[in-house]
Amino acid sequence: MRDLGAAAARTIHYLAGGTITTEPRINERIRVPEVRLVGPNGEQVGIVRIDDALRLAQEADLDLVEVAPTARPPVAKLMDYGKFKYETAQKARESRRNQTHTVIKEMKLRPKIDAHDYETKKGHVVRFLRSGDKVKITIMFRGREQHRPELGFRLLQRLAQDVEELGFVESTPRQDGRNMTMVIGPHRKKAEARAEVRAERAAQVAERQAEKEAVRADRAPASTTVKPRKRSDNVDSDTDV
Repeated sequence: MRDLGAAAARTIHYLAGGTITTEPRINERIRVPEVRLVGPNGEQVGIVRIDDALRLAQEADLDLVEVAPTARPPVAKLMDYGKFKYETAQKARESRRNQTHTVIKEMKLRPKIDAHDYETKKGHVVRFLRSGDKVKITIMFRGREQHRPELGFRLLQRLAQDVEELGFVESTPRQDGRNMTMVIGPHRKKAEARAEVRAERAAQVAERQAEKEAVRADRAPASTTVKPRKRSDNVDSDTDV
């Protein structure tokens, strides 16, 4: 029977110096008179003495793992604990890989922004939304502009209308000191946007590869077929053989 030992348990250290294990007790670390035993395939064995449970685990070359310590009596299961930990870590890693982290980009504008700068800023917002990111739009007021919040409100409304095919107003415009903010969320999720970007890149790579193959085919010398000469072609018809 395998004994992973106390060194295998992850611990949380407190300022007082004590430790609390975050892993279940296994094998000889289970110090109770009896347990409700569950077999390796989930079958209910029943309430058995701890010594008998440890003996069954040793005979099956498995670990005795306490899965419900607060039950009366505690529930313990026969399993390959090392394999169980590995599979659990793999599932957690896969779950983290599939998680999409929400990213909020920020774009700052002035209430009296000129047309060229507005188009440039709008282009950045479009790019962010296509990538599946939220965008926080901030209108910065200076001096007397603070007394005309309607300028910022109209600008935010205009921008929201210009990008409504890609995003929606998630947080309506609100005044925050000298600034007015609004949050635009993308219609598509981050994962969907990434999948589309990968598909576009794959299509571009395939197109470039096809163009290279076409260029190679054009540059390749044309194959000439040599007609085999017959014996009669090499002999003069007037020559006696």
